[in-house]
Amino acid sequence: MLSIVGAAVFTEHTLQSAPPASRRAMEATTKRLGRLPSAVARLAESPHLLEGFLKLSAAFESTTLDPVAREVVVMTVAARNECHVCVAMHTGKLRTLGADEELIAALSGQRALPDERLEAVRRFTLEVFRTSGAVGDTELRAFMAHGFTARNALEVVMGIGTYTMSTFANRLTRAAL
Repeated sequence: MLSIVGAAVFTEHTLQSAPPASRRAMEATTKRLGRLPSAVARLAESPHLLEGFLKLSAAFESTTLDPVAREVVVMTVAARNECHVCVAMHTGKLRTLGADEELIAALSGQRALPDERLEAVRRFTLEVFRTSGAVGDTELRAFMAHGFTARNALEVVMGIGTYTMSTFANRLTRAAL
């Protein structure tokens, strides 16, 4: 029986080697970021996955959750799922947003956050995972007690789904930092 490791199976595509249906998303990502991240180059193997993730992440970025709260969701998912690529990329995004190093270190280390409101987002995200969405009334009220809404709760679910797909795919393809 042939044994193949994931890194040998998944190509880090260039615009020339990628499936034609992935090229437009790759070009747009390169234009937006100034480079083509390894994760995008590897996800390009599946145009549907790449396009789906990019559309979902753009939609998540336009939710009513504030930018730092969105990043708390993403970093909670990334750290929980041990996606070092996502942790690194979103650490950079948090720094761009002006988040302090204590918050970033706590998120990366899967520890309680110094900010009570953001900690409510982190705890709620983990509770959605733990219960597969069957969050209890007490936990939902605790989230909403920090000024979050029912809409925000559903937006957290969206972020979890989007970044679970990304973290699983990045780990599967062995995307590099």
